[in-house]
Amino acid sequence: MKEEKPPEENLTRLMEFVLLDFVEVPHLQWFLFTLFLAIYIIILLGNSTIFLITKVDPTLQTPMYIFLGNFSFLEICYVSATLPRMLTNLWSQRRTISFVACATQMCCVLVLGATECFLLAVMAYDRYVAICKPLHYPLVMNHKFCVQLVAGSWVSGIPVQIGQTYQIFSLPFCNSNRINHFFCDIPPILKLACGDTRVNQMMVYIVAVLFVTVPFLLILVSYGKIVSTILKLPSATSRAKAFSTCSSHLIVVVLFFGSATITYLRPKSNHSAGTDKLLSLFYTILTPMFNPLIYSLRNKDVIMALRKLLCK
Repeated sequence: MKEEKPPEENLTRLMEFVLLDFVEVPHLQWFLFTLFLAIYIIILLGNSTIFLITKVDPTLQTPMYIFLGNFSFLEICYVSATLPRMLTNLWSQRRTISFVACATQMCCVLVLGATECFLLAVMAYDRYVAICKPLHYPLVMNHKFCVQLVAGSWVSGIPVQIGQTYQIFSLPFCNSNRINHFFCDIPPILKLACGDTRVNQMMVYIVAVLFVTVPFLLILVSYGKIVSTILKLPSATSRAKAFSTCSSHLIVVVLFFGSATITYLRPKSNHSAGTDKLLSLFYTILTPMFNPLIYSLRNKDVIMALRKLLCK
């Protein structure tokens, strides 16, 4: 008589997951679809506009706007890794996602998230050199170095995040195939794994410290020196101008790093599906939506470039 396979082995072979997203509020499905579609359109239009004007306007060909253009393009990629799938699920009510598609989505979100952390740190360093060492700025932030910083931000996280994704999806999944989230993120996926996941949890913390905490500390150091330099400026007008160039970036930093840090570095016992979804909405959707508003409304150069583009 053939021996029956244990349920754990059968479930490990499952070829798809189910993304529950906002299934707990069935009466709000169409409202959520309309809301997130509107947000997606705003993100695409806003960030595409900033990306375009930083490419075509001759007055915006400086390091600060090169980084801003890349950041806007990154936000488009970042939100496109999660929102189209969520919109499809809300529209069709068919929430299945294949094993490979889930792993690919997680890897893309992690790689692009790491890129955002590094790029925000690079933008803080750019402001530090501009304000604290203005005479050396053209020499330090030359075009070649800017390209290297941007390229490094984009590629640094790729090998580590591919490895982390492979490690997580190599686990046996025997609890369920229902992901209580709107995309394939690490905390809800690890909840489905059976056996000892302590090594995986430890790797999540190590990678989060490497890609979230270290860039955040570099940003804090940069802004600590920036604030110290600004406070020494003799003119109140100069101080106000210097603070205004940094405040937009600081708002984005607080929004993104605050929600990402709480998501990945808080104790496992404190994880709840509702909190995870709310925090994920901040760093995957709301930050990309606010980015164009924050940078355009508080930046005279961007407003002028936008007016010139609209006049043309």
